[in-house]
Amino acid sequence: MSSAFQKVASTQGAGTTVTKGSSMISARASERAAAQQAFAADPKYKKFTQQVEKCLNSFDNVHEWADCIAFLKQLLKVVDTFQSYMQFKEIPRKLIVAKRLSQCLNPALPTGVHQRALDVYLHILSVLGPDGLLADLPIWSSGLFPFFEYAATSVKPTLLNLFDTHYLPLQAGLRPVMKSFILALLPGLEEETSEFFDKVLNLLDRLSGTVSPSFFFQNTWLVMLTTPPARGTSLNYLARRLPRLSADEDISDVVGKDIGLMIRAFAAALEDENLLVRRGALDLLLQSMRVDSTAVNKAQVEDRVILMRAATGVVLRRDLSLNRRLYTWLLGTDEKSDHQIEFLKTHALDLVHSTLKNEMFSPSGEYSESRPFKIFISLLDKWEIGAALSQVLVYDAFKAIKRLVDEHSEGSEDITMTASTLYEAVEPQILWKQLLSPVFSEIVGNGQSIEAIRMVQFVLKTFAQDDEIQTIHLPIIFAAILDLIDLQIQGDILRASSSLLKETLLLQEEMLRHIPHSSLKQRPDLTGPIEAKRTTQRPYLFACSFYGIDPIAIPPSSYASFAIPFVSAFENLVTLTRNCAEALTASSPDVVILREVYSLSFLLLDRLAGRLNTSVTLPWDPSAWLQVILSALEHEACTSIIHTHFRTLTKLQLGNFTTVDRTVSVLVALYQNTNVVPQPPINDRPTMYKMVIKLLKYLRPECAVYHVRAVNLIWSLEAATTQPHVESILAQTMTSPESRNVHEAYEAFGVLWRLTEDNLLPGFRFKVPMMIVLDTLKSEDPSRRRIGETWMRCSLKSYLRVLDPILYELLDPSVRRIPSAVKVHGRELQVFFYERPFDQRYTNHLLDLLLSIIRFGGQGFAKTARSTPIRRSHHTGLVQRVESGAIPDPDASYLDALVEIVIRFIQSEPNQPWAPTMLPNNATIQSTAVDLLQAIVARGDIDGVADGIEAVIVGKLYFCVHSERLDLQNKLLHLLHSLISASTSHEAGRQMMQRQDGSGPSSTIDHDNDQEPRRYSVNSLLIQALVDGIAVRTNRPVLQHWLDFILMAVPQFQPALQAVVTPLNDCLCRQLIVSLTDIHAASSQGHEFTQDLASSATDAEMIMLLNGLERMILLSLAYTSELSETEDDYAPQDKAGTENSGLLGYVSNVFGSESVQQSDEVLTARSPAYRALDEGIRVLYSIWRTLLWTDPATWSSRDESLSLVYNRTRIRCRRVLEHLFRTQAVEVFESVVDCWSRIPDSKIAPDAAFELVDVLVSSAQNAVHMICESISSRISGISEKSRKQALNPNLTDAVLFKFLERYLRRLEGPIAIQVWGRFLQLIKDIVGSTRDFKAHNFAALSCLTVLAEKISQTTAMEDRRVRKELQDNFGKLLDSMDIKNDEKQDASTLVPPDSAKSGASTELISQINDFVASSVLPNLRKFLIDNDKILSACNNIVYYVVNPAMRGRTKPMDLDPPVLAILQGMAKFSSAIKAWKTPVTELLNDTRLFNCTTSAAEPWKPVIKVLFDADKSAFPELLSKVATAPSANIFTNREYEMLLRSLNVRRLSLILFTGDKNHFLTQLPTIQEKLVDIFKNVTAPIVQCEVFLCIRVLLCRLSAHNMTSFWPVLFTELYRIFEQAMAALPSDGSEDLQLILAASKCLDLLLVLQTEEFQIHQWIFVTDTVDAIYRPDNWFPEAMMDQFAEIAGALPVGDGTNGVTTPNMITTFVDQRPLRRPMLNSIRQIESIRDLIPFFSNVSITSYESVYASGGNVDWEAVERGIVDDMFDGR
Repeated sequence: MSSAFQKVASTQGAGTTVTKGSSMISARASERAAAQQAFAADPKYKKFTQQVEKCLNSFDNVHEWADCIAFLKQLLKVVDTFQSYMQFKEIPRKLIVAKRLSQCLNPALPTGVHQRALDVYLHILSVLGPDGLLADLPIWSSGLFPFFEYAATSVKPTLLNLFDTHYLPLQAGLRPVMKSFILALLPGLEEETSEFFDKVLNLLDRLSGTVSPSFFFQNTWLVMLTTPPARGTSLNYLARRLPRLSADEDISDVVGKDIGLMIRAFAAALEDENLLVRRGALDLLLQSMRVDSTAVNKAQVEDRVILMRAATGVVLRRDLSLNRRLYTWLLGTDEKSDHQIEFLKTHALDLVHSTLKNEMFSPSGEYSESRPFKIFISLLDKWEIGAALSQVLVYDAFKAIKRLVDEHSEGSEDITMTASTLYEAVEPQILWKQLLSPVFSEIVGNGQSIEAIRMVQFVLKTFAQDDEIQTIHLPIIFAAILDLIDLQIQGDILRASSSLLKETLLLQEEMLRHIPHSSLKQRPDLTGPIEAKRTTQRPYLFACSFYGIDPIAIPPSSYASFAIPFVSAFENLVTLTRNCAEALTASSPDVVILREVYSLSFLLLDRLAGRLNTSVTLPWDPSAWLQVILSALEHEACTSIIHTHFRTLTKLQLGNFTTVDRTVSVLVALYQNTNVVPQPPINDRPTMYKMVIKLLKYLRPECAVYHVRAVNLIWSLEAATTQPHVESILAQTMTSPESRNVHEAYEAFGVLWRLTEDNLLPGFRFKVPMMIVLDTLKSEDPSRRRIGETWMRCSLKSYLRVLDPILYELLDPSVRRIPSAVKVHGRELQVFFYERPFDQRYTNHLLDLLLSIIRFGGQGFAKTARSTPIRRSHHTGLVQRVESGAIPDPDASYLDALVEIVIRFIQSEPNQPWAPTMLPNNATIQSTAVDLLQAIVARGDIDGVADGIEAVIVGKLYFCVHSERLDLQNKLLHLLHSLISASTSHEAGRQMMQRQDGSGPSSTIDHDNDQEPRRYSVNSLLIQALVDGIAVRTNRPVLQHWLDFILMAVPQFQPALQAVVTPLNDCLCRQLIVSLTDIHAASSQGHEFTQDLASSATDAEMIMLLNGLERMILLSLAYTSELSETEDDYAPQDKAGTENSGLLGYVSNVFGSESVQQSDEVLTARSPAYRALDEGIRVLYSIWRTLLWTDPATWSSRDESLSLVYNRTRIRCRRVLEHLFRTQAVEVFESVVDCWSRIPDSKIAPDAAFELVDVLVSSAQNAVHMICESISSRISGISEKSRKQALNPNLTDAVLFKFLERYLRRLEGPIAIQVWGRFLQLIKDIVGSTRDFKAHNFAALSCLTVLAEKISQTTAMEDRRVRKELQDNFGKLLDSMDIKNDEKQDASTLVPPDSAKSGASTELISQINDFVASSVLPNLRKFLIDNDKILSACNNIVYYVVNPAMRGRTKPMDLDPPVLAILQGMAKFSSAIKAWKTPVTELLNDTRLFNCTTSAAEPWKPVIKVLFDADKSAFPELLSKVATAPSANIFTNREYEMLLRSLNVRRLSLILFTGDKNHFLTQLPTIQEKLVDIFKNVTAPIVQCEVFLCIRVLLCRLSAHNMTSFWPVLFTELYRIFEQAMAALPSDGSEDLQLILAASKCLDLLLVLQTEEFQIHQWIFVTDTVDAIYRPDNWFPEAMMDQFAEIAGALPVGDGTNGVTTPNMITTFVDQRPLRRPMLNSIRQIESIRDLIPFFSNVSITSYESVYASGGNVDWEAVERGIVDDMFDGR
């Protein structure tokens, strides 16, 4: 339609038409001018004019309604007097006369005044006659047309008679005024019982007769479209005059060609808020515009959609009468349901479907997004509509719902609720047919689209499923989809690796959750023809029959159990897993998706079988299926890595643990499920071997993330079978002849052992593999022995695990003894005699194993065995044997029992008959037993060894590390430790023995107590060897040996402690970072179905490294004193009072005391000990910050291992930090703060630093105290105490304040009260230290504000002392901020500062101002409470900040945003207005006020509004300036005076604009009086332009009905200005041009707003009928703008035109109706009248187009932007 309009406009306004129109207008104007000259020359007419003017002047003295009557009498008398001179067909000063008569018809005046005014109108119209009235129709009609609506009953007959007598005779001359005339008369049709109803109806009929019926109806449509109050009366008229038509008759012959206009009018009525209007509109639709009518069918698609959207919207009113009419319109008038449905499908269904669908997918901004869905729900109530509509719309509806929910994940509650209602309302049979059909299509399609599958997933997850859906529909669909998948994969095996199949299985998994198992036992009972198919059709065909879907062609079926969905689904899944397994074996190209499908199908099979509660016999061959699955399992090989001495060569095979996991889990579940008949036969050695071997490969070091899950699966296999298959397979792998396989087997068994809980009794269940491991401890093969020892260190977990089975065997009841006393050389000894032979070799083997264990275990073994009662054993058989084995003490420990057993073996001898055969072996048993007892009782001595060997050993160690020789390193470390122990002092050795915890590499070391202390020097190569032993990756298997050696031996290096500790500390830090990086890499997402991840970092390794780091840091701190004293021996210094506590005293405190260690030694930031501490804290902080385990969104096989590593490492890290904090609290705390400032916050743990502080520090009070102390020590002039702790050189007071602020924000009110006292002391120190501003003052104020905000929310503020301290200190700090601002201002005016410092200072000032605006002012009332204090603070802010910022600006409003925000904040305090009133008032009075931009002015609106609300004298004062009389001084510059007056009017406009709607309503009479006075007395265009701007503001800020008394003045002035301009066009550059532009903008705004009061007048200025588009033959422009366009368009083209083009009047947005906006927004000034020709030419057509398209919506943003742009134009 828009393009059509533009075409018409362009053709109508071009070429010869312009010339012809302008000549006609010129001729008419010349004619009028000649008549005026003739009248003016007549002396009688001159007298007539004088009398009229005299009468009009008397109107200035009208003060009450009686004066109006007197004025009207006088005017009537003048007209009567000169009525005898009928030759004068002209009224002098007619424009003013018409204005006064309009004012006398004000509804507020009494009826008598109205009657008198109408009498004058009658006389005047009689004088003028028809031709005179036609010539001046706009002048006389502007008062009469609006009056009829408000006229009293007694006056209406006179008015109707006037219309009948004087207007109707004009006939065709009424065409331009037709819409306004209809609008004027329609109020008479409001009540049918009214006495004027028939007369008005008759008048409208006669009015219709003056033009064509179609033209009349089109104007009626326009009235309905633009004037909501007139819709009801319009419908009353149309109901009587619009013809009743059948479907075949075309209404366009009656109403005209523009059906779209009529449709929009009906749509507007159907969307009206008035119920009666909607009802009348529906009645008219049924009467004249049925849905099957020719008119509707001929209408454009867009118009039909508009009508249907409006019509269907009536159901939302929930009114039965409306719904009944709508149903009749949609279904036709036939009463039979089948005929109604046929009618709907033929004529309306497609339109309803497309309308609702478009609105669902492209929601309009005018309505809620849920509107079309609610309409759909309401239409479902009528089943004749709902059934048919659901068939075509339900899928699209849920598709749109899914999109809306996905787009608005947080704010979609309304949509979700509506969708749930819709889901419940739609018939399930229809709904699931529409959902299932596209799912079938996607499955059999090309695999590219998965929209429908995801749609069903969305439906299942989002909505609650009722019993019918769960028990009938979902089981049928579940079985059918699996059946169809099976059919598709049988046809093409490549479909198994499609992403579509993956999504389908995810859908099946979700669906299975909603299906009760009972519904899978049989198909639902049905009636009708479908019942016969219930037992004969396969699931897919049955579903197609059930829902009426056309099936694809499929081969004949061999199924037997159709009626049981469970059986068919199970068979389908078995076939699917088999096909996937075969595809995996065949190396499918898309293996990742294939694995996902394979795993999902297993998961589905597992969940399906797990539902069985009764035995079911399934038609499947589990043996054959199992063979295929195991073949695929073997194909999914674990990643295998070949290591060489120098590098990792290659990865041999690729596999996927998730697939293995799922396969084994399902096989075990099926085997254990006794309800599945037959079961898969996994309880045999070959089958178990394949599965166990597969899982053992995932226990390699590089598969650390899968360890926990793999162990759980092995135990599930062990638990599922009755035979010890797992134990046998483990033993078989550990005795393999291939060396590499053996190593891997031991490592795998170690992981299995370590991750198994004690209550599972691994020592008994896996006794044979355990014995094999223990055998390696005494193996001659160094490699095997190293493997065994590593296994014991890393995997043993508890010595009791291996003790239990060995003791159980040693207490075998078959070994029977007889106690006896034997005399040897006169002494009686207690001995035992064996009654009979037993397996001595096996017993000796057990004892030998025990000896190996004890030698290996040392202190750790002794501690465990000594402290654990044997009755706590998890194995009841062992407890029973102990109790029956004559152990005397009931609370005996393991060590007691062991000693008792060993003693008995030592004491026992074979009985005499068996002595020859038993003695040799018994000797061996006793020898072993003695060794064993010796290991238990004695700690052993190590003799001193020459120092010369040490260098060789160190060298050898270094060589071993770098040649990857692991087996020798342990013995070398033992030897080295012994050597160093012998070389160091006895005292140091004793101290170190006290520190041992039993886990060292040599627990049997003793020191010679008689050895004198002597000095020891460190071998130069040792440091490097130690560092490399830890750092080299290939050395990782023996890492624990190295760490144990370091932790035992390094404390003995007292003279050169720092030289050794520092490199080791650095090395441990680096290794922790490397391991941390490895863990993070293993945690990355998205690798579940790709290649297995290689990650070797474990929790045990991390804990080992953390232990080492903790000990190194503590030793470096502990030996600071020792080192200092040693140096003093060589370089004596004056160190009075230094106590030599030595290692023993200090270290015992470190490890034994919970209190903070108070050392007299000064730790400096440059000392190695401090650097070690700082670096260690950085690493520990990184671990604490990043290793916070959170469950991922999707499950992964790695999660169990990763969570174990994360949690255990973080717990150990916490303990290390706590230990270090107890030792050096302040240094640790400052290092944590330093780390926080350097490392950005993590998304996982954004508050890690603060959580760590909460862990380390006992209370918030202590934490704040420590921060305050650190700050005090860094600010000069505050802290006078000497500080013993080391200051962190990287930490500034700014960082500490920032940390303190963040910490305080986390505190709750009660805690904040506790820290208040200490923090207040810091603030007092800062405030008292200096009166000058320092940078830390700002930081202190920030922290004080945060804490005070917490305090103010508690009852602490009721304490007067707290309140006073807060007020005093807050005020002083705030004052120092203001002083800083003032200093900056002064400095900027005196001396040009250094640029760098100036930039930093300016930035600081900006930050302070921002802070004052955002944090200080919002809390000012809470903190200062007292109004006087608030005012004082605001005075300071204004004096120091605001006034300097506002001083001397050429654009006064263009302030810095923070300063402006400060003003806005102060404006919220009523008590502070005195502080800021003066600068704001000065700003408003500044003549440069309007020089700024609109963006700068916008933030001032709330400030100005508050000022004029609070200061009641300000607005009257401004009005007095507006109305100031011109000066009588002859020397005054008149032009400057007018400029000042115009600025005052513009200030008035600005003040009005800042108010809300109707805010200044009470001042409206005074404002109108001042504006009218300007129109009357001030002729300067510059002032009158401002009046029109002010009127535009009033139109936006006041309701239209409040302007009633102002319309006559406004229309008169607009008419006068345009008439004068048309009579004599202003020359280029004339000052009158700006007045014409201002008037045009005012008219432009009136056309945009389309108020009811204006619509009745707008025909005067623009063509408001369809003639604006469809111009009739011999059309002549009657509207002023059209005439102006003709006149101005005839001008010759001049050089002065600036080529302004006028934009469209409507703004279009994608998702809502267009909005009307002003055309002249972009024009600021014009140089020639030609610049307005585009506006004059297009305003009628554009206004009509905007009304047609916008539906009454105004672009208020554009309207107000245009006003502000004109207000702040820089003039």
